Amino acid sequence: MRILAIGDIHGHLPALDALLDVVRPQSDDLLVTLGDYVDRGPDVFGVIERLIEWQSRCRLVPLKGNHDLMMIEARNDAAAFHEWIQLGGAQTLDSYGVSLNAHNFQDAVPERHWRFLEKECESYFEVGTHFFVHANVEYDVPLEAQSESVLFWEKLDPHEQRGHASGKTMVCGHTAQKAGRPLVLEHAVCIDTWIYGNGWLTCLDVLHEAYWQANQLGETRMGLLDFRSR
Repeated sequence: MRILAIGDIHGHLPALDALLDVVRPQSDDLLVTLGDYVDRGPDVFGVIERLIEWQSRCRLVPLKGNHDLMMIEARNDAAAFHEWIQLGGAQTLDSYGVSLNAHNFQDAVPERHWRFLEKECESYFEVGTHFFVHANVEYDVPLEAQSESVLFWEKLDPHEQRGHASGKTMVCGHTAQKAGRPLVLEHAVCIDTWIYGNGWLTCLDVLHEAYWQANQLGETRMGLLDFRSR
């Protein structure tokens, strides 16, 4: 069994498909996706469909990201809707074939997609040596007591990052690594490698410290975590 983690996808289905083709998750693999399935990319609909499909092919644990939360909040709040549109929601609406002025866009999103985002996506997940969050944690607060503002919104600061009180290594996304490689810190690995900025989508093999990447052209590459950069 492998423990795998995929960073922020942001509607980039060709990159996700290329990554899954090269990683080939098996039925006994644990696959944690770190959130931000929606916004900024061209095929949010396709990404969520693909993840729902993979729920029956391996042990998939999807986490929520801040963009997923914005979409959920925009469902019933006009002010949240307008803010979301400015932060990538326009691309999401387009993928569902909805006008920018459609405040009732929720009717165009399949109920199965809403259930995935609202009910099936977790706030965090942990295994024996690692835990997974979208954005960040407060080092001295138990995972179950972390605030949404930190879990989903707080950027990673390499100069101020401290290991969590649990002693486990954090695997996160959210803070874009524009050089296209995972950021390796003493107690954390960030695998948001900027797919929405013409970068790469990353899948990390957590226990073997190797990773695969794919871009929106379907090109792939592999690497090992660089602990010299810590």
